[in-house]
Amino acid sequence: MAQGSRQSPVGAPLGATFLVRLLLLLAITASPAVTAQTQSQTPTPDQLRLLQSLSPDEQRALLDQLGGADGTRADPPLSTPTTSRPAGEDSPALVGPPRIRGGDTVLLDLKLAAPNDERTSEARTTDQLLQRALAANPYRLDKAGRLRIPGLTELIPLAGLTASEATERLTREPALARLSVRVSLLNLDQIGVDALKPFGYDLFANVPTTFAPATDIPVPREYILGPGDTVKVQLIGSVKASYSLVVGRDGEIRFPELGPIAVTGLSYDEMVRRIEDTVAAQMIGTRAVVGLGALRSMQVLVTGEAARPGSYTISGLSTMTNALLVSGGITPIGSLRKVQLKRDGRVIASLDLYALLLQGDSSTDVRILSGDLIFIPPVGPTAGIAGEIRRPAIYEFRGAATVNDLIALGGGLTPEAAPRLARLERIDPARGRVLLDVDLNTPEGRATALRSGDVLRIETVRPTLADSVTLAGHVYRPGLSQFRAGLRLTDVLPSVDDLRPNADLHYVLIRRELLPDRRVVALSADLARALEQPLSAANVVLNPRDQIVVFDMQSSRTPQLQPLLDDLRRQGTRDQPSQVVSIDGSVRMPGAYPLEAGMTVTDLVRAGGSLDEAAFGAEAELARYEVVDGEARRTELLTINLSSALAGDAAADVTLQPFDLLTIRQVPKWTRQESVRLEGEVRFPGRYAIQRGETLAAVINRAGGLTDLAFPEGVVFTRKSLEVREAEQIRALTERLERELTALALQNSQAQAAGQDGAQSLAIGQALLADLRTAKPVGRLAIDLPQVLKAEPGTANDILLKDNDRLIVPQRSQEVTVLGEVQTVTSHLFQPSLGRNDYVNLSGGLTQRADSRRIYVVRANGQVVASGGRWSGGASRSIRPGDTIVVPVDTESMPPLKMWTAVTSIIFNLAVAVAAVNSF
Repeated sequence: MAQGSRQSPVGAPLGATFLVRLLLLLAITASPAVTAQTQSQTPTPDQLRLLQSLSPDEQRALLDQLGGADGTRADPPLSTPTTSRPAGEDSPALVGPPRIRGGDTVLLDLKLAAPNDERTSEARTTDQLLQRALAANPYRLDKAGRLRIPGLTELIPLAGLTASEATERLTREPALARLSVRVSLLNLDQIGVDALKPFGYDLFANVPTTFAPATDIPVPREYILGPGDTVKVQLIGSVKASYSLVVGRDGEIRFPELGPIAVTGLSYDEMVRRIEDTVAAQMIGTRAVVGLGALRSMQVLVTGEAARPGSYTISGLSTMTNALLVSGGITPIGSLRKVQLKRDGRVIASLDLYALLLQGDSSTDVRILSGDLIFIPPVGPTAGIAGEIRRPAIYEFRGAATVNDLIALGGGLTPEAAPRLARLERIDPARGRVLLDVDLNTPEGRATALRSGDVLRIETVRPTLADSVTLAGHVYRPGLSQFRAGLRLTDVLPSVDDLRPNADLHYVLIRRELLPDRRVVALSADLARALEQPLSAANVVLNPRDQIVVFDMQSSRTPQLQPLLDDLRRQGTRDQPSQVVSIDGSVRMPGAYPLEAGMTVTDLVRAGGSLDEAAFGAEAELARYEVVDGEARRTELLTINLSSALAGDAAADVTLQPFDLLTIRQVPKWTRQESVRLEGEVRFPGRYAIQRGETLAAVINRAGGLTDLAFPEGVVFTRKSLEVREAEQIRALTERLERELTALALQNSQAQAAGQDGAQSLAIGQALLADLRTAKPVGRLAIDLPQVLKAEPGTANDILLKDNDRLIVPQRSQEVTVLGEVQTVTSHLFQPSLGRNDYVNLSGGLTQRADSRRIYVVRANGQVVASGGRWSGGASRSIRPGDTIVVPVDTESMPPLKMWTAVTSIIFNLAVAVAAVNSF
């Protein structure tokens, strides 16, 4: 195909000449006389000559453009319409990026287009503009869709643009030239008055694009016949025949046996009777059955505020609403309440769509005759209603209307409405925008006259219940209870069965609001006493809006107390400090508590859940903070005779003040019972309770000493604190090894000559890392038990025990173990004549990776003895039963990881310790 041409719908190339002709003919056919919205008209001679000058292929292409094979395009006749395909906003052909409208919310992402290191006035101005513009996010456009950016004098119009187009628009703004701009459209749902839309117009939101006549519905009795209607007549009796007779332009039907019969202008019933009477009179013994077939189409003109005004061909059964639907509906500025039907220049009917939509009343939806005109006037006075109304919207009213009429249009108030708090927003010509309070509970309020543009807001009732009390906390049935005069605590909590297990019966907190300023105060009650003495002051009399909180004796009370404490602290002033006190130390629930009127030390102890088992009940310390002469804060420490206060001595039970801190001391030397565990070759192994400062030798003596088979040189002594320290060291060493392996892998990948040595080093390092990750800390402390047992009190070997210490005494050992870089890792029977090198040789000797200079010995008690010399050195013979000989890897041959020596040593030492512990 030649460049610059395109293919026609039937495959023929469309040249430039045809394009010119096509554009000319399309321009002609686009005139109102032949528009697609109106009835098809006969082509003009000029149009016919231009059409005949085209080739057959060009004619077909043009006719396809015009929508019909015969070059015409007319709306099909309509009756009661049925939708063929909705053409709403969700039609795939109309889907696209959303466009900005007035009132939309956008977000501006602003950045400096280039780093701004300058200190010029222009650079400072740009920085200030950037900060102010970012701080103003998000932006609400005005009704015209214009954007106001702080620092810019001109409004920037964005209405009708997509987000990307708006970004391009702002990029071209000279004041923003030094900034990088991006616009995001926030699809926020509007609320309140901003969300109000005119009522009823969504009836035309998805107007069908095609309609099919409904031929199976009964013809109304009052239907008026006219030219084009088809009358069906069936003769029964002496003459049997069936006829379909079309009403001619003269208004008559041509009956074969009877001649013309005039029917135009008759109703359906009148037409039936006329034909039946004529047949009965002129055809003896014959009866006629009369009905209607195809109905005529009619021409109607829709004008005014229609979406697509024009002339339409519709079915003879069509009503005013059918014509409105065909014309695309009513525009937002058209009236729904005064749609006029004009015939012969006179208004014969007025359609109120509100009656149809709100009441289902179609009495004003009259049928149309050919030549009728439907006129849609502009919308009349309107008023909006928002808030707690069933159908918030903007409504059109006819004539004088009141607030009550507007509420009726809105479907009435919701149950959550506050009728006394309605507000009417009005534009007063003299004063501008004003606000009027309207009490909808009064006839006067509902009779308030409306003006066009009014907006009625119906407020919501308060979410709180005034005549109620609230129960919360450790109870089975939390919630609201009805308040009545004289209501007491036990009326809300009549039994301990209403409480969950472990509830605190002695401290029930009540949050109360005092009128008239609703100042928050707190008071507490002893529920146990209230249940025992329901008529006493312990059974607190409740007020409306009281909030009762029941605590438990296990969980922290802070989450439930914090909102009340925050309220009390917010109320604090210089003259009235925050009503908060604290208790600390040996109580079950330490923390901050609300200060009640007349609260004493014992009340605070009760709030804290009472003393715990370690409390020193003789006395306590009260720290009191006072401001001296308004200049300095002073702390005063008071000693409280706690035992007397708890015994009921009013003089000792000091009244508390704001910020007081009560500290309950612990009984001296009170700690949790500590213990150690002895295992293995002791006379009486097991767990032993210890006293503070008790030594290992003393506990072994309490356990009956060691057995005859004990191997004191090989004991394993572990401690929890050392285990924690070892775990931290292993973690740190693991992280270091991971970093070095990563660096080594990077070097190998970058160096082509890394070769086998680099790969081998990496493989060994990864194996060590895997061992290190699985290594478990033991917390072993190397001790010389024979020296411990002989040590004098207070000397270095007199080991003080700690909680959870563990001593494992093995049986006498007769083996020596060889680990590490030897041919065979194994244990050998101890022989006094053999030295270290001899045991290594018994294990097959060293491997190629062994470091003979760093061979070391781990004694049975965990102590490490270095070789101190070469492979053949004399120190190699100091081997004892239970020793472990460790042959490390030669790390110097692999310089990339210099820390491997430490890693291998830790792994081997842990392995020895774990093996010793796991042997029991």
